[in-house]
Amino acid sequence: MDTDGTQGGERRTPFAAGHVPRPAGPPGLQGLPPKPAHAPAPGTATGAVPGPAGDRAADPAAGPAAGPVAGPTLADWLRVPRPAAGPGVWSYGHVPRAAQEPEVTPTRQLVSGALISLLAGLLLWSLLWNGYLGGFWLWPLYMFTPDSWAGTLPAVVASYIWYAIVAATLTIGFGRLGRWPELARRIFGGRAARAQAPPPRPVEPGGPDDPAAWTEVRAAGLVEAADRLGAEVRAGRMNDVDHVRIRRAWETVRADPSRTRAFADAVRDKGAGACVHPSGARDLPARAARHDLLARQVLLGTVQDGERNPYARRGSGLALDPTVLGTSLLAIGPSGAGKTSLLVRPVVESLALQALAGQAAVVVVASAGTALGPDAGYDVVVRVGDPDSVYDLDLYGGSTDPDEAAMLLAEGFVGDLPGIDVRRAATALAQLLGPFRAAYGRFPAVPELRELVDRVPVALAALREALEATGQQRMLRELDARERQHGAPADPGPALADRVALLDRPAFTGFFDTTGAGRPFSLRALEHPLRVRVDLPERGHADASRMLARLLLAQFNAAAAARTDRTLFALLAFDDASHTLTPEAVRGIQRLRSANAGVLLTLRTLDDVPEALRTPLLGAVGCRMAFSGVTTWDGKRFAETWGTEWVETRDVTHRTVFADQPLTRAIHAFRKLVSGKAVTTDAVTVRQVERERWSASDLAHVVPPGHAVLSLTSVRGERAAPLLVRLGGRG
Repeated sequence: MDTDGTQGGERRTPFAAGHVPRPAGPPGLQGLPPKPAHAPAPGTATGAVPGPAGDRAADPAAGPAAGPVAGPTLADWLRVPRPAAGPGVWSYGHVPRAAQEPEVTPTRQLVSGALISLLAGLLLWSLLWNGYLGGFWLWPLYMFTPDSWAGTLPAVVASYIWYAIVAATLTIGFGRLGRWPELARRIFGGRAARAQAPPPRPVEPGGPDDPAAWTEVRAAGLVEAADRLGAEVRAGRMNDVDHVRIRRAWETVRADPSRTRAFADAVRDKGAGACVHPSGARDLPARAARHDLLARQVLLGTVQDGERNPYARRGSGLALDPTVLGTSLLAIGPSGAGKTSLLVRPVVESLALQALAGQAAVVVVASAGTALGPDAGYDVVVRVGDPDSVYDLDLYGGSTDPDEAAMLLAEGFVGDLPGIDVRRAATALAQLLGPFRAAYGRFPAVPELRELVDRVPVALAALREALEATGQQRMLRELDARERQHGAPADPGPALADRVALLDRPAFTGFFDTTGAGRPFSLRALEHPLRVRVDLPERGHADASRMLARLLLAQFNAAAAARTDRTLFALLAFDDASHTLTPEAVRGIQRLRSANAGVLLTLRTLDDVPEALRTPLLGAVGCRMAFSGVTTWDGKRFAETWGTEWVETRDVTHRTVFADQPLTRAIHAFRKLVSGKAVTTDAVTVRQVERERWSASDLAHVVPPGHAVLSLTSVRGERAAPLLVRLGGRG
């Protein structure tokens, strides 16, 4: 895949007609080779590939998967309402619930009330029928029947009609008093008898708001294009990615009418394949979660229907989208809790689909061998330390400024070391990078950088000669300044040398090349809808992997903030962010909200973060997730972050009744003999108290396996209180 549009010597634009034109990209992204030969053809896959609303089996010979075999068609899926709801609500067909739970009378109480009212009604009818209450209830009968009917058949008929009216009146009255209708619904209708809001009505096919009819395209005068797209939908040749991608292309046409002709030609020639992603892919090889690309959501699970959750959210789907991921997410859970399979992969998969639709860019960093989907689902796969890796990693993040590159390197190399001033380390690196770039027109490779940091005389002498030959007096003064600072108190040189040595290992030979021989990937490419996976050699080179992870986080924070085009949502996901966070990285995460970017961080425990950064980290992210099995120490941090709430409590006090009268004492003694308990009265006290939303003990011991407690914040400031969620989004 060529992100700059070159492939096999043929010039291609970064996007087909209708897409926003983007810059060619920084050095290091140019000339990326096409996808490996094992990658499937665009849209083909093996295995089960879920469609817009279900699972579909992909046929490798059938071209792009066009929709679910089982489930609604793409047109029906598009017409399902998606009402606006709070952050994290799965909006596909969502039915809102009342804010407060209606009061439900226990079934036992309903049965007893119905029996008492029935007996009371029968008693009253018996008293009336036998005349114990007099004949007043027959007065209306006497008033409306003439005396001449006495002893005749009409009088008998009128009497029985009146008896039926009185009996019906008693039945209705005592039935309402005993709540017989509610009891009948409870018995015969079960829990479904509770009042439910009517589900939203789907969009009318062929109507002005039908998303499957492309009415906006037709209204703009592109009748032929609208007819072609509608035919693609009806024929099943268009999938959800195609629809969202072409919709986005149409939005760019509306913003720039000069692209109308190109859009119409692309749709006429390619149909559902118009405006395709530069890789040519129209879907992922496989999907592990359920996605709603129209709402840009991925379903993580279901909010548990229990008292720990607000009534309005119970039973609803829990989803993530860029509006909440833009505030960044921190997840804590022990090994085996499901952080990778139930959180990281679904989120990365969702952003990869959005990248195919031209809406996002995603970079995921994980240990080699982590199950994050097949290689064919990514545009770039960087296997650090693997000699067969097609792509390399740009150690300098695509920067051409020595000071910026030095700051990024210092953050990645020594940002985690206490007692080391990162700014002084950046200055020391800049005093070496600047002269080297001025002399050779590039930054040093890892062996060259190690020689400079270690102050190898031959390397420094050669650099001085090159600078003197070109008259770079200013850069010579930089080298002299580094010479004076060497060996001074708090000199970061030894620490930098130790960290650079971690990358100057035989396993990394050929990596981090700066001579142009390799194909390095740079995070400056975030302006392109890329799908990138970086595999780190965590097993054999743990320290080097953590250092590279810190470097990637620093580069992402800098690149996301420096983007001139922020229309794409950018996400950096870490499958394990242990020993990755630094004070500057935490500050950078806070600034990502305004840059239309975010990070996803997973940790086994907060102990993998320096003590001084634990509270700032929880405050920097807007979404926090505690998996089942967290320790009480980690739970205490979450409990403090989530704060308290006012709840209504009922205190019941049992008081023993002491009787004064002999008969009452005898009755009480008999009741105690039968029941074994003294006669008591209950005193109920209702009050408002302030309690923790989730205590440390509850988080450690109450959350069941396969569940997590999750709080969300959107970039607009909307908040969702901590919710207990049953994870697994295939429902």
